[in-house]
Amino acid sequence: MSKLLIVDDEVNIRAVVREYAEFEDYEVDEAANGMEAVEKAKANDYDLIIMDVMMPKLDGYSASKEIHKYKNTPIIMLSARGEEYDKLFGFEIGVDDYVVKPFSPKELMARVKAVLLRSKAPAAPVQQSDRLVFEGLEIDLAGREVYVDGKKASMTPKEYDLLFYLVRNKGLALTRDKLLEAVWGYDFFGDDRTVDTHIKMLRGSLGEYRKFIVTLRGMGYKFEVNAE
Repeated sequence: MSKLLIVDDEVNIRAVVREYAEFEDYEVDEAANGMEAVEKAKANDYDLIIMDVMMPKLDGYSASKEIHKYKNTPIIMLSARGEEYDKLFGFEIGVDDYVVKPFSPKELMARVKAVLLRSKAPAAPVQQSDRLVFEGLEIDLAGREVYVDGKKASMTPKEYDLLFYLVRNKGLALTRDKLLEAVWGYDFFGDDRTVDTHIKMLRGSLGEYRKFIVTLRGMGYKFEVNAE
């Protein structure tokens, strides 16, 4: 049975999420603020944390960064702010998903399931020779490392996952829905903006080699070596 930590200063929200989570047979613990969440996360092993952003004592972003100093627990962030820069900041600090309030508890549980499946899935086997070079962009699939003009790129885990999937399907047109399903584990309830936000982050990490990630207007993306 997976164990969740629900962190929100609003009692009613914690109660609703707990009800749906327990219906899905998850074990549930609660925290009312970021400080309490950090202490509980350090003392217990949770499979996933659902964390509100705006809370007293310690906000969700700061709490997430502090927790990740000790544990690699997946975190789904809840926020009333749905602006792209808010999501970008969350993803950059290692948050696994970002759900905007008001939200559907059923969709939240579906996202919880998807994140848990990803976090527990064994890594896809790769050959140690899987080292690809595209001009000044070097991608080590086995070592999960990316070099831009000889300098190691600092990327989030999801940026690596997205880039590696694009590269493994080089030249193929990939819809946003396909990317959500393959990289995030979402299907019908996926948010296209999740893909677009991570593509923006990934392009920023690749510098001039962002040119290899081609936007297919109205459809999705592809990794194209001859792109300009």
